[in-house]
Amino acid sequence: MPVLDREEFIEQAYFFHAFRERLADGVPSQDILLRIGEELLSTTKLPMAVGFLATESKVTGLMAPAMSHLGHYFTAFQAHVIGQAEADLSRFPMEQALLVLEREVEYKMKGASLPGLFIFQFESLSRNRLGYSKGLAAMAEDPMYDEDWRDYILTLQARLGDVDFADLIFVRSAYFANERRKLKPDFVPKYPPLFGEKEGKIARANRGRDPLYLFSALQRQLGYPEVPRPKRPDGVEDRLTILEQRVAQLENRLKFVEGAGNQPLDVSQVIVKPEDTAGIPSGWAAKRLGS
Repeated sequence: MPVLDREEFIEQAYFFHAFRERLADGVPSQDILLRIGEELLSTTKLPMAVGFLATESKVTGLMAPAMSHLGHYFTAFQAHVIGQAEADLSRFPMEQALLVLEREVEYKMKGASLPGLFIFQFESLSRNRLGYSKGLAAMAEDPMYDEDWRDYILTLQARLGDVDFADLIFVRSAYFANERRKLKPDFVPKYPPLFGEKEGKIARANRGRDPLYLFSALQRQLGYPEVPRPKRPDGVEDRLTILEQRVAQLENRLKFVEGAGNQPLDVSQVIVKPEDTAGIPSGWAAKRLGS
């Protein structure tokens, strides 16, 4: 898959942005796909791609499989993000998935650096719990990465979790190579550096710390877009939910009390009479003699 032209990224950014806003307004996704194609620049390939998405979504109700079929236009990472939002029992909302893709293509449109693009995509997987195995495989297929980057991304599938992510950046940085040359002037790294001096210093300073600090520092220094984060629960909404639950409980109790009031309980049916418990139970002697 070749890298798309800048005008394609511009139209994709508009598509994801408009899709997200109209979805938030309650417009069905199939209606959005049917109408938005008329707004896109006809000199790009996106109107045809959106038309294919609209046709396929009528059959399956999903966009991700159709995006995978258009691998020459949509990247595997884009299809993976949408697929995670469409998965059964997913807690990753479609609006957030579209925002991730909107910011990604805007960054590419402005001339993304490969370290910045990698950290943005990886942080998107991490913060939104989109799966590392399939997510990294999808990242590696992005045509913007060269062979060295693809090998590095696929290597992370095996090493992630066993090695600190900060170390995985540090050992592939120019800063690591320069520090080694201070001790051994003829040092040649086994693999070519992919990150610069700045990224290496940040990674070294964050070794053993919460990865969120590493992401925050890299985002400030590399200038890639801020990764959308899962929304924190709103305290006001939580309190309203609790109040609604308590009101429902009170209503159920009132209904029970009203129902009990309409049908008075006959206590005589359950009360134990004294004569029933005094003396030897009737028939007990006969049973003993008969035995």
